Amino acid sequence: MEIKNIMVVGAGQMGGGIAQAFAQAGYNVKLNDIKQEFVDNRLESISKGLQRQVEKGRMAQQEFDKTMAHLTPSVSYDDVADIDLVVEAATENEKIKLGIFKQLDEIAPKKAILASNTSSISITKIAGATKRHTQVIGLHFFNPVHAMKLIELNVGLTTSPETVQVIQKVGESLDKAVIIAKDSAGFVVNRILIPMINEGIYVFEEGIASAEQVDEAMKLGANVPMGPLELADFIGLDVVLSIMQTLSTNFGDSKYHPAPLLVKHVEAGMLGRKTGQGFYNYD
Repeated sequence: MEIKNIMVVGAGQMGGGIAQAFAQAGYNVKLNDIKQEFVDNRLESISKGLQRQVEKGRMAQQEFDKTMAHLTPSVSYDDVADIDLVVEAATENEKIKLGIFKQLDEIAPKKAILASNTSSISITKIAGATKRHTQVIGLHFFNPVHAMKLIELNVGLTTSPETVQVIQKVGESLDKAVIIAKDSAGFVVNRILIPMINEGIYVFEEGIASAEQVDEAMKLGANVPMGPLELADFIGLDVVLSIMQTLSTNFGDSKYHPAPLLVKHVEAGMLGRKTGQGFYNYD
């Protein structure tokens, strides 16, 4: 199966980054969300970001024009009628994602593959919300999409080898490294990364070191580009908590219990960079 036409559902930061990556690779992309203003704002953001690359001499004007020409706004799932691949990048909420896949399954062409950018939710469960169990797969990008070289292909119990083969080829066409992971909560990266972040929050919460010292210790001692607390703020504390809760529910192990301070930050609406306040202040 050849993939040419793609719909990205969700015009947030991740959805926009995914849409841009596909458009730059020459795919025809419809960026979909529930409101026109959400889509328009994201397309404007993509345009401004790419234009800065042109101004700095990192991108030719012709490439900019071609990329933007490959991007089309959408506010209706009916626009999926001619789509080969759907990539869902909505909020990390199981109920919302299952509802999206159920609707898309009813409208999308029979040949279309439905993929989710979920960072922790079971692909097998998502596939169960559709009638095309063999054509549902996880296509997990990392933020920021343009800079991160990895894609996790998350294979559900019913995902066919043919679907895996097609989507692996698509991922590689974006100049990304593709790893294949069996369906398990958190897959590879987040099963390792998010508990590390959670432990960093525990260390800070227990007064062992300040937030700055926790981050500095990991950057200099473990040679990571961002410490656990600043990375949590970058990801979004609500997303970190959601993944920890998924890990805790699926594995039932106390090591996946969310740090109380993480829970309190989310309850207070202090979600990190996107709200201006997390473990650090961004005003």
